[in-house]
Amino acid sequence: MKRRRPTVKAEPGAAQSLTLPIQGMSCASCVGRVERALKAVPGVSAASVNLAAERADVRFDDAVDPSALVKAIENLGYQVPSRALTLSVDGMKCASCVGGVERALLAVPGVMAAHVNLATERAVVTGAAPVQALIEAVARTGKTAHALSREAPPVDQVAKRDEEARSLRGRVALAALLAVPVFVLEMGSHLVPGMHHLIMASIGMQASWLIQFALTTAVLLGPGRGFYIHGLPALIKGAPDMNSLVAVGTAAAYLFSVIATFAPGLLPAGTVHVYFEAAAVIVTLILVGRWMEARAKGRTSQAIQRLVRLAPKTARVRRGTETLDIDVAQVVIGDVIEVQPGARLPVDGAVLEGSSYVDESMITGEPVPVAKAAGAHVVGGTINQTGHFVFRATAVGRDTMLAQIIRMVEDAQDGKLPIQALVDKVTMYFVPAVIALAVLTFGVWLLFGPEPALSFGLINAVAVLIIACPCAMGLATPTSIMVGTGRGSEMGVLFRKGEALQALSDVQVVGFDKTGTLTEGAPRMTDLHVAEGFERRQVLARIAAVEAKSEHPIARAIVAAADSEGCDLPEVSGFQSLTGMGVSARAGSTAVEIGAARYMAQLGHCVAQFAETAERLAADGKSPFYAAIDGRIAAIIAVSDPIKDTTPAAIAALHALGLKVAMITGDNQHTADAIARRLGIDEVVADVLPEGKVAAIRALKSRHGRLAFVGDGINDAPALAEADVGLAIGTGTDVAIEAADVVLMSGALGGVVKAIALSAATIRNIRQNLFWAFAYNTALLPVAAGALYPAFGILLSPMFAAGAMALSSFFVLANALRLRRWAPPNPDQSTPESAQAGLRAVPVR
Repeated sequence: MKRRRPTVKAEPGAAQSLTLPIQGMSCASCVGRVERALKAVPGVSAASVNLAAERADVRFDDAVDPSALVKAIENLGYQVPSRALTLSVDGMKCASCVGGVERALLAVPGVMAAHVNLATERAVVTGAAPVQALIEAVARTGKTAHALSREAPPVDQVAKRDEEARSLRGRVALAALLAVPVFVLEMGSHLVPGMHHLIMASIGMQASWLIQFALTTAVLLGPGRGFYIHGLPALIKGAPDMNSLVAVGTAAAYLFSVIATFAPGLLPAGTVHVYFEAAAVIVTLILVGRWMEARAKGRTSQAIQRLVRLAPKTARVRRGTETLDIDVAQVVIGDVIEVQPGARLPVDGAVLEGSSYVDESMITGEPVPVAKAAGAHVVGGTINQTGHFVFRATAVGRDTMLAQIIRMVEDAQDGKLPIQALVDKVTMYFVPAVIALAVLTFGVWLLFGPEPALSFGLINAVAVLIIACPCAMGLATPTSIMVGTGRGSEMGVLFRKGEALQALSDVQVVGFDKTGTLTEGAPRMTDLHVAEGFERRQVLARIAAVEAKSEHPIARAIVAAADSEGCDLPEVSGFQSLTGMGVSARAGSTAVEIGAARYMAQLGHCVAQFAETAERLAADGKSPFYAAIDGRIAAIIAVSDPIKDTTPAAIAALHALGLKVAMITGDNQHTADAIARRLGIDEVVADVLPEGKVAAIRALKSRHGRLAFVGDGINDAPALAEADVGLAIGTGTDVAIEAADVVLMSGALGGVVKAIALSAATIRNIRQNLFWAFAYNTALLPVAAGALYPAFGILLSPMFAAGAMALSSFFVLANALRLRRWAPPNPDQSTPESAQAGLRAVPVR
């Protein structure tokens, strides 16, 4: 979900400026027109357009909406290109941080949309704002950012995650070492019989408090200083976050204890107590939670890191007369590369010599190695098996299939689902509301609580501040998206857009293109029945000789059949083609005419002798046509596009999931119905021209609801875009893949079932996370405020609040990580019960 960009306000008395790129200007008059249009926008004080640089510099001193500037330019017929920039943002800890960074980015002139992802720690910004302005905007929130280049090869982030976890582990160890004595000195007196008398008889109460003061001060200024460095400035700026809650809560307990230790006379009688242990233990427990969170977050991105690591570091390249081992970054298109048995391929290419089997499971999700010989396409990152071959590089660097897959997964993980909208609205006000509740809690206890009311008020206010956990809210959706899309990539299912994860879980009907999707996409001759008096091999040779002059797919299928049977084709002359009817020519000295029944009727040939055969072939979904030789009907031929082996099981699995299945095809109704009966397809839309597929999609959506469409060809691109979710077969065309929301890397239709089942499992996981995050705060905030004390005498210790808060984020992450073990329903063994189980649960493989 992209946020709408708010109006930009200039600071009072200070003008602001915005630079917009412009395309389409060709002369000085263009410059004048653009300048006049910009100056006419309310709030603009000056506008200067540079034709050579193709840009406009705009100054404003009043409320200005950048989209109005863009619209003013585009209304003149020029374009304002909008780029998507990705920033890496460090220092975010909770959903409130996300909201603060988003608002800061959206306030930068030229930004049209921005969304920030807590789990990936990245921001995607759309617009024309300078990079430095975006980085400075993030810096004003107390976070740091740097731009990520889309042109650079993907970077392995594991080292960064490991370093963060190691740093937190060290802070946890130091904090625990300092906090344990504080806890023992203070709480030991309450928990261990005789401990209080031992302390009083040995070091005394005042000395105990001084020791606790020293150790707690070391905890807060050492391992815990980050909470204050980041939290207090955020609070002062009016954008408090999780760090602010921890800082205010622990500081309150600490400062009250300092007063009790060094100036007890300032406190009312009966309230002189210290809470050093609360401050020290709270900081320690929250650091423990963040350490566990850092380790878990590292595991959420393991799938994409495994993809990054697939690319080998070196390649064995032939350069002139030498064979060199060079860095893979130095490989260029056209290089000839040798691949040894067991080695990973460094880049994409085409095999020149040799043969082998290649394991492409990490790309397609299919476990069976694929045979490769001269002319075959190979993919970087896949593993050569036992053979040795040489190939020519056709794609390197960011253009390889592996690099494109990684970018697709990253884009999907950066996305925000519609379900996140509620979280964004809540977290915008959550932390300020918690601070207000803590103040209210303190006031109520101070005015109406039992003595010592001040102590009760302080402890419960601190518990309210610490128990709140916007971290869990911020992590609930993006962590599940990260793990879900990563799991999909391992199975050959690539979500190009994160939004498709949610949309796919809501579909009611799945529509399929027939040719190349349900079928192999390569017609084959399946039947040849000759009339009495004709010899089969001779008839096939003459028919194939004529069809060899045609470019039609059916013609190629017949020629291929003749080649496979070793037929010698005669010379052909006088070839003629009648569109929609058939072809004719002379094969040697024999006249040959080939075509549909209507063509034979037009020529005056009777096909009645093959009527029963033609009816049987059509009922099987095949396309029958006839051949006449020297004026006599010689044969009936059938060509069909074989159904993929995986199609029947996939359709059965979709039915088991409770979905309707539709087929959209250009075949005639009779043939289409025959195929539908064989496969159990619910609805058929036949006789559809390529331009009619969009209308067919709309009609299906109006009858059945949300629709997913699966296709593979160029003519499927509009239909893929029109569907609620478009799924492209990865073996299809680039145009179809670009128009789709989901890409199935193999041609097997089991990928459709995997995608839908994974979508449902991921959305269910997100809802579980959100329920926990919201239910946790809804239930425990009143408890922390002391709501149970009047009836049951129960109060929540701030230390327990800190432990529960830390566990909340860890629970959300652990629940999301269950998706790593998710296994799809088996399309080959689908029953309604087993398929639904695949949606309901997240089973362990």
